[in-house]
Amino acid sequence: MNFLGREIRKVEKGPFRQSRKPRLKSPSLIVGWSRDAGCLGPGVIDYLNRKLGGREFGEFEPVDFFPLNGVQVEDDVAQFPESKLYACEDFDLVTFKSDPPVGEWYKFLNSVLDVVAQDDCRIQELYTVGGMVTPAPHTTPRQFFAVASSLEMKVLLSHYDLAAETDYQSPPGQRPTLSSFLLWTAKRRNIPGANLWVPIPFYLVATEDHTARRKVLEFFDKRFGLALDFQEIDERIANQNERLAQVRLRFPEIDNYIGRLESSLGLSEEESEKLVKEIEKLLKGK
Repeated sequence: MNFLGREIRKVEKGPFRQSRKPRLKSPSLIVGWSRDAGCLGPGVIDYLNRKLGGREFGEFEPVDFFPLNGVQVEDDVAQFPESKLYACEDFDLVTFKSDPPVGEWYKFLNSVLDVVAQDDCRIQELYTVGGMVTPAPHTTPRQFFAVASSLEMKVLLSHYDLAAETDYQSPPGQRPTLSSFLLWTAKRRNIPGANLWVPIPFYLVATEDHTARRKVLEFFDKRFGLALDFQEIDERIANQNERLAQVRLRFPEIDNYIGRLESSLGLSEEESEKLVKEIEKLLKGK
């Protein structure tokens, strides 16, 4: 196919549609699932792509993995499922942003690994990014947790400011998280990896948690020597904190709720729902 004098390379490999061949050596893969708590995973991927010049080089077709009979609509715009790979070639990084598949998890994850483990990519390690809901308030310093797939990866992570001693088991009767499943699937291919988690205050789950996002970006900045400029995200953090401070001044009830969380006192279900609703309305400008 020729478009404005440029040759577009399109290759089909199972459900994968490759639009170009990236120039990579021995890259690492960073995975973010859409609709993550606090928009953490997709926010990190978008930030890295924008700052590092990440360019899409292919996507996975939604057939078999994503339902198309219930397309989500936001602000009168249909949100179709997307599952795309990007290459930050100057930094030898591959990023993957995708809606979580509804079915065929094993087939989907193996399809992804088939692509990133082949000659065009040949990734050496992978990281998933996710938010975990917490009752702690936004004024609490964010912790950073990691679950490694191997002893070697655990040793590597020990050089960074994160909690690598996390113990977690899926609750009885529940299957592992998608990120855990990906880690296990990659390990079977001898690809080391880690799941990275940052707690998100429950009343920021439906908005954006810029503080949590910075925590993850700091790790990748040190791990890969990216020399990221954090001015933009620091301004977003300051703006969000100022807006939250203002709402506490204007609405004593909301201030009381957050104050109780700061004192490790719980809220009733009704109070929690009201806090979520009011904070979301404030931050989304509704």
